[in-house]
Amino acid sequence: MADRRRLERLLRSTLQEAGEQYEQFRKSTDGQLGEAREAYEVAKNARGLPSDDAGRAKIVCRRYAEQRAAKLDDEYRPACYEAGHPDCEGCAEDVRAGRIETW
Repeated sequence: MADRRRLERLLRSTLQEAGEQYEQFRKSTDGQLGEAREAYEVAKNARGLPSDDAGRAKIVCRRYAEQRAAKLDDEYRPACYEAGHPDCEGCAEDVRAGRIETW
């Protein structure tokens, strides 16, 4: 009888540990999937911007309120982007969201 209880406890603890590991894996996978979907949307928005013959995005600069053709970097920021400047930060955010003014 004691052997049977030990076996039941061993099985119960093993199954509980496996369930906990599965839950951790599932949460991790869900998070990675969400990040991948977000990255895909950002890339799709940036690729959908009108561009000139040189492949530069045709945007309206928020900082200087002028039409510009600018290359986008790996984070979809225009080449004229200046970190920390509120207009540039807003511009980069709008490019990623696909709501930047274009020409």
